[in-house]
Amino acid sequence: MYSEFVRPQIALSALLLLSLTAPVCAGDGEGSGEQASFSVTNVLTLQVPPNAQRVRVWFALPNEDPYSTVSNLKITSMYPVSFNRDSWGNRVGYLETDGIPEQKITITETFDFRRAETANIIDPAYTRSLTEAERNALARYLLPTTHVIVNDDIRKLAASIVGADTNPVVAARKLYDWTLQNVDYWVKDPDHLKASSVGSTDYCLTTKTGNCTDFHSLFASLAMASGVPVRMVYGSLLKPTLNGVQVDASYHCWIEFYAPNYGWLPLDVSLANIYGKEFPLTDKNRKLVELTTATGYHGVDMNKVEFYFGNLDDRRVVWSTGRDLMMQPPQDDGPVNSLSKMYVEVNGKQYTNWTRELSYKVLAR
Repeated sequence: MYSEFVRPQIALSALLLLSLTAPVCAGDGEGSGEQASFSVTNVLTLQVPPNAQRVRVWFALPNEDPYSTVSNLKITSMYPVSFNRDSWGNRVGYLETDGIPEQKITITETFDFRRAETANIIDPAYTRSLTEAERNALARYLLPTTHVIVNDDIRKLAASIVGADTNPVVAARKLYDWTLQNVDYWVKDPDHLKASSVGSTDYCLTTKTGNCTDFHSLFASLAMASGVPVRMVYGSLLKPTLNGVQVDASYHCWIEFYAPNYGWLPLDVSLANIYGKEFPLTDKNRKLVELTTATGYHGVDMNKVEFYFGNLDDRRVVWSTGRDLMMQPPQDDGPVNSLSKMYVEVNGKQYTNWTRELSYKVLAR
């Protein structure tokens, strides 16, 4: 269980610790193989504007699932922090303050993290079409969001890819292969390709490029149009090349889709795209490509393409699930597109002058 307490004032600031000494949810994960352990430090720094009268901050906490555990989680903040859940059930840290004397606010999360590889043997014969009752129960995972749209063009394209197949594994694999072949990750050619700023189905479909969120927004739209429930997961890849490096390790997202008898299955078509097609390595893209992957890039690797349909490596931490999030307490400036780092409002409006530095060290097994 989470426990919270405030230590005595230190230099006119309160140090608040949230301590997780035992896993809330632990599981070996069926079929899990490789495992990795990390010590993670996540530093969020907000530059407070001179006109700030009220500052509100919602920030992501590390999530657990059957393949991962979090321990020794501590939150250090100059202001009291409370813990709530958003509209998708993600646990979120929150602070607010009026009349800010400081020029910046810093929140530091530290925790230990252990994850097992998600390994599944995917057999379409093991699942079936969803029943009407299952479809109703999973209705929220078939609904579009602000940037994950389902319109006539998406329905037509989805039907041309999936055809009459209602088996969710068959349909998801067809959409995975189509996305893999028809979209290119922007890091392959940074002089000519770029990502959207929000993770957009329309942008990805129009430009045939983008980042992980663009890829998976398009995939999600096509899947929902095909009757396959999906949810988008936001996390970070704990890359070997950044072990012990003081730099922002950024974020990464992937998809989970629902198939009867299996439940939720993962896929990562954006990383599969890096390994699935030949492209020239140059001085401009070499580092970007390397940092985009979870385990490094060594050329085309069809085993990786197969792996990322139904499986995930052990080098990723989960921050949140879902799009168009409503917070608790509620925010003023509309739904939050996604929460992989933090969301800030100043005087009731979204504010983006903040930074995140995520660093980590691999722990001995």
